[in-house]
Amino acid sequence: VQLQASGGGLVQAGGSLRLSCTASGIIFSIDDMGWYRQAPGKQRELVANVHRDGSTNYADSVKGRFAISRDNAKNTVSLQMNTLKPEDTAVYYCNAEVRTSIASRLSYWGQGTQVTVSS
Repeated sequence: VQLQASGGGLVQAGGSLRLSCTASGIIFSIDDMGWYRQAPGKQRELVANVHRDGSTNYADSVKGRFAISRDNAKNTVSLQMNTLKPEDTAVYYCNAEVRTSIASRLSYWGQGTQVTVSS
């Protein structure tokens, strides 16, 4: 199973970016899909995730500004980031809890994409 992320880049404060991530390979189903981020000198933290049933969870710092969505048919997860702040600057990683069979569930990570917000 591979996760391929796209999007990210450099944007001014107040701007928007959209991240997307697609899972490919032998996939029976995907439970949670989400985005994490890691800023220099800090631990990786959850930004948002979405369960297969569409229920979502957001970090307090991004509530009201970011929106996560997924397409189960395409095994994709997207993160729309609005009103970006310099403190959102980090490497963003997509994550998926993938079942390759009904009894097997593993966590997979994408390669990371840089998001830089200038003040």
